[in-house]
Amino acid sequence: MTAYCGIDWAEAHHDVALVDQNGHRLGRCRIPDTPEGLAVLLALLAEHGDSPENPIPVAIETGRGLLVACLVATGRDVVVINPMAAARYRERTAVTRTKSDAADALMLANVLRTDRHAHRSLPNDSELVRAVAVLARAGQDATWQRQQAANQLRSLLREFFPAALTAFQIKHVGLASPEARAILAAAPTPAAAAQLTKTRLRTLLTKAGRRRNLDRWVDRLHATFHAGAMRHPVEVENAYGQAALAILKRLDAAVSAAQDLQHATTAVFEQHPHATIITSFPGLGPLTGARVLAELGDDPDRFDDARALKAYAGAAPVTRASGKSHLVMHRRVKNHRLASAGYNWTFAALSHSPGARQHYDRRRATGEGHAAALRNLYNRFLAQLYYCLSTGQHYDEQRAFSAPASDPSKATMPHVT
Repeated sequence: MTAYCGIDWAEAHHDVALVDQNGHRLGRCRIPDTPEGLAVLLALLAEHGDSPENPIPVAIETGRGLLVACLVATGRDVVVINPMAAARYRERTAVTRTKSDAADALMLANVLRTDRHAHRSLPNDSELVRAVAVLARAGQDATWQRQQAANQLRSLLREFFPAALTAFQIKHVGLASPEARAILAAAPTPAAAAQLTKTRLRTLLTKAGRRRNLDRWVDRLHATFHAGAMRHPVEVENAYGQAALAILKRLDAAVSAAQDLQHATTAVFEQHPHATIITSFPGLGPLTGARVLAELGDDPDRFDDARALKAYAGAAPVTRASGKSHLVMHRRVKNHRLASAGYNWTFAALSHSPGARQHYDRRRATGEGHAAALRNLYNRFLAQLYYCLSTGQHYDEQRAFSAPASDPSKATMPHVT
C-alpha cells in the first residue's frame, strides 16, 4: 500500500487527507456532502494511485451515512476508528490539545499507516441484512421511546391520579396497553374517571380490543375509580390532566411506530437464510432474532472466533491484573443494542429451555446475582450461535447442555472459544 486516506466527517462537509507510507502528506481537501464532493474525493484518490485492483483504504470515525455507503460500494476498505481511540491517537502528537478538522483527517490517515492491523474494516454485509439492521434498530428505538413515555406517564399519574396506577399497573397490562390508553384518553383526571359508568367503561374496553373477562374488568375499574382518594384542587387537577394527555399522545405514537416496525422487521428478517438457525434457539423469536442478526451481520469473516463475538456483545468479562491485583469485571464497552437483545433472549430462554434454566440456577447457587448469571448464560449461547452459524446447523438442546453439572463453565455443543 502506497497511500492512506483519512476523512474527518462532519454534517455539511468533510476534510480529507492523504499520506504516503512514510507519513508525508500527499494531498488534502475539504469536500461538501454532495455527489460533487464525492467526485472530488475519488479524483484525488485516483491522482495518487487509486484503482479498482488496488483501492486506497479510508479511515473515518463513523460507519454510517451516504459517503460511507458510496465508498464501500467502490470496493475499498473503510476502517471505522472509534472516536475515543481517535482522541487517544490525537494526544500522541498534540500535547497542547490543539484540534482542527484538517489535523484530525491527517491523524486518521496516519492511524491506517501505522496501526492498520489493529483495526477492522466495515463488515461485508449483504443488502438484506443491512435492511434488517435499519428496521430492527428503528424498532428498538421505538420500543425504548414507548417505555420512556410510559415511565413519564407513570410518574405524572403518581402525582395526582394514583388510582390509574392501581387499575393498570398489573401483570401483563401496563400503561402502554390499549385498555389503559383508551380509558385515560377519555378520563385523564380522577374527577372524569369517577363519572365513567359501567356501560361507558364496557364500551371503551371493547373499542380497545378487550374481549376476555370483560365483566370482571368493568367491575374492578368502576370500583377503583369510585374509591375514596386524596385530590388536588380542581384547577390543578385539570392542569395535570392536560399534561397527561400530552404524554399520552406521544405514547400512542410510540406504540403505533413500534408495532409497525415490528411487523416490517419480522417480514424482512424471515427472508434471510440465517433466520431459521437463529430462531431455533430457545428464547429467540423473530423480533429478538432480527435484532441479534442486525448487530452480528452475515459477513462470515467479521469475527475471528467466538471470543471476539462474545467480547463485542459484552458477554465476556474483562480482567484487570497488575502485580498481586487481579480483578474480573463485566464489560462496559460493548454493542449496547446487542447486549439489550441478549438480556431479553436469555431471560426468555429460562422458560423455554430446561438446560438454560439449570445452568442459570447453578450459577445463582454459587452466589452470582441475576444479571451476572444471565451474562454467563448469554456467553454460552453466543458460543453456540457462532458454531451454528459457521456450520449451518440448528440448535440442539441435548448437545447444547450436555456438560456435567459439576462443571457449569464448560462450553456447550462442540466447544467454540
